[in-house]
Amino acid sequence: MKAMQVLQAGDHKLLLLELDPEFVANIAKQAGFEFKIDDNPRSMSLDLLAPDRQAPLLLFDAADPGNLGWFSRCQFYVDGRNGAVLQTPIYVANQRDRGGRTLPHAIRLRITKELPTSFRLPGKQPVTEQMVYAVLYNLLNALMNTGVGVCGGSIVKPLAGRTESIGVRN
Repeated sequence: MKAMQVLQAGDHKLLLLELDPEFVANIAKQAGFEFKIDDNPRSMSLDLLAPDRQAPLLLFDAADPGNLGWFSRCQFYVDGRNGAVLQTPIYVANQRDRGGRTLPHAIRLRITKELPTSFRLPGKQPVTEQMVYAVLYNLLNALMNTGVGVCGGSIVKPLAGRTESIGVRN
C-alpha cells in the first residue's frame, strides 16, 4: 500500500489520494454492482450497474414528505445541484439511456483524488485511502439497501421513492 502524498502549489497544500483500482473494483463487486472504472491522475470514475435488481437504486428526493421514512435512515446526502456526496470526496451523476431517460439501476461516481489538506470526512476524520474505501463501501451499500437522499437542485435526479414532479419545471 502506497503512502498518501501532499502536494504544495504556492500557498495551497493538497492531499493526493493513491486509490487502488483493483481495491475499488472489489468494493463495487461486494456491493453487488457491475462496473467500469476509469482511473485518471486527478480522479477515479466508476460507471455502476445493478443489473439483477428489480427496484431502482435507493437514490431519493429528500425534500418529498412521502420519503420521510428513508430520510430518517439516511447516512448520505447528495447536493442535487452539483452531485457532491456531502462530507466526502465523491460525486454522483445519473446515467441515461440513448433516449435521454434516467436509468434506474445505474449510477456514475467520481472520486476526487486531490483534496485540500483541511478536508475532513464525517466525524472530522482526516482523509486516508482506507477511510475513502470505507465511505465508498458504505455509500454503495446505502444505494442498494438503506437509501441516499438528494437535496435540492435539478442536476441529480432521484431514482426511487416518489420521484414524479408536479407540473412543469424550468
